Amino acid sequence: MALKWTSKALADLACLYEFLAPVNHPTAARLVQALTKAQTRLLTNPRIGEQLFQFEPREVRRILVGDYEIRYELIGETIYVLRLWHTREDR
Repeated sequence: MALKWTSKALADLACLYEFLAPVNHPTAARLVQALTKAQTRLLTNPRIGEQLFQFEPREVRRILVGDYEIRYELIGETIYVLRLWHTREDR
């Protein structure tokens, strides 16, 4: 199983860091680290997240890491991280 981040997911991660870093750099770094560590769980158990049936026939799922949602898609033997955001955001 392989894991790839889409350009939108990487942009989400960068925006999150840029938003938090001026206020609290150590917290921003820890949060980015926690969000990227979630991929370890996905690689060992890719179907751990809740399936989002509104995207069928695609297999899109979501996991929560603290107050952040990570959406990802399973295609064959690859996990694509699609987007991530704070759960308070209206998305």
